[in-house]
Amino acid sequence: MKAVVVEQYAPIDQIGLREIGTPEPGPGQIRVRVHAASIGFVDGLKVGGRYQTKDALPFTPGAEFAGVVDAVAGDVADIAPGMRVMGAARSGALAEHIVVPPDAVEIMPDGLSMEAAAAFRTNYLTALYALGERGSLKAGEQLLVLGAAGGTGIAAIQVGKLLGARVVAAASTEEKRHFAASFGADAVVDYTRPDWRDALKDATGGHGPDVIFDPVGGEVSLQAFRSIAWNGRHVVVGFAAGSIPALPFNLPLLKGGLLIGVDAAQIARREPEAQARVMTQLSAWLNDGRLTPVVGKVFAFEDFRAAFTTMQTRAALGKMVVRIGS
Repeated sequence: MKAVVVEQYAPIDQIGLREIGTPEPGPGQIRVRVHAASIGFVDGLKVGGRYQTKDALPFTPGAEFAGVVDAVAGDVADIAPGMRVMGAARSGALAEHIVVPPDAVEIMPDGLSMEAAAAFRTNYLTALYALGERGSLKAGEQLLVLGAAGGTGIAAIQVGKLLGARVVAAASTEEKRHFAASFGADAVVDYTRPDWRDALKDATGGHGPDVIFDPVGGEVSLQAFRSIAWNGRHVVVGFAAGSIPALPFNLPLLKGGLLIGVDAAQIARREPEAQARVMTQLSAWLNDGRLTPVVGKVFAFEDFRAAFTTMQTRAALGKMVVRIGS
């Protein structure tokens, strides 16, 4: 089978497609013929060896995928060849086949495309866990989404609206702000402007955001916290800007604010009951048509490098997806 193989940690333009053996499922495993895989910020860090944990070399990157089950171990029940599934693994999705345990996948809702299914799990799990479980976002509250046109940002806009919040989307270009508005943002602000906090104040009627969803980091995160409402919650999801801000401790004191961290990779291990609640709610929204995962640009398998480059240059609108099979 064909797979993207990282033999040495390196920039994505030095990583290639290789022909490797098709894996066979062992006890308690299933094999999925991958139709689509999505690319996230963490995937780019892992390829370059810059993530907080390193995958053993050689490895195939990609965590999220959608496809059709084509082989099942004899001791696996309730999953059979031919089922359309979507799932997530630590790595291995940028390949024609992936072997995973059954609990790594769920059955795809009818009518959901492979590309949308591949773009679903991590972003929407992160958004709902961050806003519902950690940020305690309530109906009628004001939500500020930084980096609003990216994969997690768009997910946070959609989830925020489903939770009943008024959503203000912050993004750096007119195209990105228009994209965020098209998926439900009630107001938009340009956080590259020196006076952007004034625009945020106007957008929230002088109240400030009750919850801040922050996958960006850098100076904009610090300025956002300065604008937070009394008893506001600033939820830190990542640092796409490339720098980690330092928060003066007097700001939480003056604002009565909370700084809350979210690491989606640890939810299943540390809070399995919370993960189950979140996934149940997301599945319900998917199945009743209230939530449709947003797909950004779709790339052919041989163009996988362009998907990484688009994501890493922060030019992405939505989540990048690689189409692997049909």
